[in-house]
Amino acid sequence: MSWATRCRLEAFNKLAKTLKQHLDGVVRGMLDNRSNAYVEGMNSLLQQAKRAARGFRTAANIIVIAYLRMSKLKHLPSSPLQPATPKYNVLILGHRGGKTCL
Repeated sequence: MSWATRCRLEAFNKLAKTLKQHLDGVVRGMLDNRSNAYVEGMNSLLQQAKRAARGFRTAANIIVIAYLRMSKLKHLPSSPLQPATPKYNVLILGHRGGKTCL
C-alpha cells in the first residue's frame, strides 16, 4: 500500500485510499472466506424482477415484485393462474357448539 500511495498513477492512489478506508472489512472478509457470490446472486434476482416488472406504472410495483421474487416463498403457485396451496394442511369438518372440529 505504501508503494501505491507513492505511485504517480491516479488509479493506484485511489486503490490505496480505498483499501485504507475499508481495511478492516477486507481483512475480515478474507479471514471468513467470504466472496461476493451472495451479492451477485441477489443482483441477478433483482435484474429478473426488474425485467418481470417492465411496463408497471410505479416504482412501488417493481419493489413489490422484487420482494416477492427474493423472498422465496414456497406456498405460492408457480403460475398466477393456479390457486395457491394452503400454508397449513388443515381440514375443517364443521362446527359444534362454538367449537371447530378438525
